[in-house]
Amino acid sequence: MKFTQAVTLPLLFSTAAFAAPTKTLKERSTEICGQWDSLVTGTYTIYQDLWGEDNASSGSQCTTIDSETDGTVVWSTSWTWAGGSSDVKSYANVALTTTGVQLSSISSIPGVWKWSYTGTSIVADVSWDIFTSSTATGTNEFEIMVWLAALGGAGPISSTGSAVATTTINGVSFELYSGPNGDTTVYSFVAVDEATDFDGDLLDFFTYLEENEGFSSSQYITTLEAGTEPFTGTDAVFSVSAYSVSISTGSNSAASGTTSSTTTAAAVVATTKASTKASTSTTSAKVVAVSTSSAAAVKPTATSTPTTLVVATSAASTPVATSTGASSSGSIAKYYQCGGTGWTGSGSCVSGTTCTEQNAYYSQCL
Repeated sequence: MKFTQAVTLPLLFSTAAFAAPTKTLKERSTEICGQWDSLVTGTYTIYQDLWGEDNASSGSQCTTIDSETDGTVVWSTSWTWAGGSSDVKSYANVALTTTGVQLSSISSIPGVWKWSYTGTSIVADVSWDIFTSSTATGTNEFEIMVWLAALGGAGPISSTGSAVATTTINGVSFELYSGPNGDTTVYSFVAVDEATDFDGDLLDFFTYLEENEGFSSSQYITTLEAGTEPFTGTDAVFSVSAYSVSISTGSNSAASGTTSSTTTAAAVVATTKASTKASTSTTSAKVVAVSTSSAAAVKPTATSTPTTLVVATSAASTPVATSTGASSSGSIAKYYQCGGTGWTGSGSCVSGTTCTEQNAYYSQCL
């Protein structure tokens, strides 16, 4: 969901500045609270990633990794954020560190994600974020998001302001949105209802795109991560009781998030990554009309414009799958997209609002 300049993970974690004692997750849980703290365990990296904390008037967040056993991670992140309601404060997430696999060689991407969210007045999302490129280490060209929940009213960027299709994948009903994000084309599958116990094959989302949207199986997966983006809320706890994902090829010998035996050790990287950032970029989420910048520099993703638009901030636990921005009069409702690169919908906003350009790619009725 964030867009940061490409930095290869092997380079980051071979640097002497990141050396740290190894922790044994089975003995006790490991908590990270620093802005750029991260932890490597098995074939995953868990990121604290408080890239937008400076936009809050007050608050804090810590991420806890309880265990990693045979490729299954148990983790949680606890936060309270106030102020800057238009801005994402962080993206605590688990990233598969072994990627660069071509879709045509993949036989399955089994994923399990069991989670819950508690707290007061939560505005946040829960989603997978996958980037692809025409080469294994190239610039990202496509972003495929799988939203399991949109809490507080979130909707993805769209060229038309409405879903292009509705489909059921892995037993979950999704609305599909698409639109440009700078040089990246974004496809967002937004669950109609919260999916708190997902167990399915992520390859099915790519298969759908290949069969219905002309997506090419020659693309390579460059990033595969799963986490939550909070805006505001109090005493929020995002708990993951089980998370696993792996990439299997036809010979079942490709990248995998599953180890051959129980993994008991993890290298804790508790240093401030602010000093190692390569660049900043535009956030992938925003509330109302405020665009923010990501400072994270550990995900090899393309710099571009928002792929998430929060259009309401009152609900604490109801997922909102935004289907259209048009009012009964045919005009675009307040806070919805009304223009930008690739936009083909109406540019007429409801009375009292004006289509306002946020950047070269996105305009919104304000």
